Amino acid sequence: MAFDFLVPVKDKVLAFSEFLPQQSIGKNIYVHTEKDGLPVFAHADVAIFGVLESRNAFEKKTELLDVDEIRIQLYRLMMGNWNSTIIDIGDVEEGDTVEDTYFVVKEIVAGLLEENIIPIIIGCTQDITFPTYRAFDKIKEMVNLVSIDSRFDFGEDDELISSHSYMSRIITDKPNNLFNFSNIGYQSYFNAQEEIDLMERLFFDAYRLGDIAANLELTEPVLRSTDIVSLDLRAIRACEMGLSKNFSPNGFTGREICTIARYAGISDRVSLFGIYEGENSHQAFQMIAQIIWYFIEGLSFRVKETPTSKSEDFTKFTVPTDTEELVFYKSHVTERWWVEVPSILPEHTKTNSVALLPCTEGDYLDACNQNIPERWFKAYRKGFN
Repeated sequence: MAFDFLVPVKDKVLAFSEFLPQQSIGKNIYVHTEKDGLPVFAHADVAIFGVLESRNAFEKKTELLDVDEIRIQLYRLMMGNWNSTIIDIGDVEEGDTVEDTYFVVKEIVAGLLEENIIPIIIGCTQDITFPTYRAFDKIKEMVNLVSIDSRFDFGEDDELISSHSYMSRIITDKPNNLFNFSNIGYQSYFNAQEEIDLMERLFFDAYRLGDIAANLELTEPVLRSTDIVSLDLRAIRACEMGLSKNFSPNGFTGREICTIARYAGISDRVSLFGIYEGENSHQAFQMIAQIIWYFIEGLSFRVKETPTSKSEDFTKFTVPTDTEELVFYKSHVTERWWVEVPSILPEHTKTNSVALLPCTEGDYLDACNQNIPERWFKAYRKGFN
């Protein structure tokens, strides 16, 4: 069984936890220990584990990420007003081959998903996103993926899988269960024009760093419609991480990335949150811990909503435009918005079936001004291709 490959949390972390206050995460988390084994999965909402695999790093790692130091920074944070039960199941170490590591990660994630537990993965390199995507094979027919990254990570056609090319393998690997891919925070000078053009041809969504930084709420509907969130920490600017090598002076601030993590937690569809490409500095350990804290904070605000004109919790707006009649819904509970799109759900069985696409109030206002929202157009085109 894949869970047998998990290595218990180190004694130094457990010893540190002994001196923490009762309100801290370290006193309220169930931990995989050498003495007691794995914690009970029943009633768990979130499972944290590390993946100590770096052989497919694009920039070769001189040292592994110290996940235990991240744990120490996370455990010392105070619990929020949460209902979530958190477990820490330890680490996956390098297998004999990278493919062995991928297999173990895939099986662990699949096992957690089957128990309705959300994995939070702290991985050395972002290529670990690939086995987490494959973990959904027997759980969902089609999967949406969001990458928070300064790069699209397509790589060259003949390039072996790495932390800079894993998306190419996801797109081409069979069975192809990827329905939509969205990038949040790309920086144009890190991406070839051919990659930007490919995003357009595949009707994938890409949001530049400047646009997101100017309006963080743009990320909420993107995250509301995804299953997997993969965060490349190099999307955060170097000074925020206390690092210089391999990190850029431009990127998200700490406040911005924590806000995005909270949106990911609030999304009632997000089933996996992966954090990758960290390097060893005290400031980076703190940042990763706080990102995890905000994701779990978001979980406590999750509200499952299904818009319908028959429910008093929603208002339906019909907007005629020159080419289409768009139907929007607004929730009175969360003030979130959706727009109807014909036949975008992969599981639709009727040609004229309608799906609900998360959107913003700005999309509604654009439609009122006779401008069809770009997210609607891409979703519509994808549904008929």
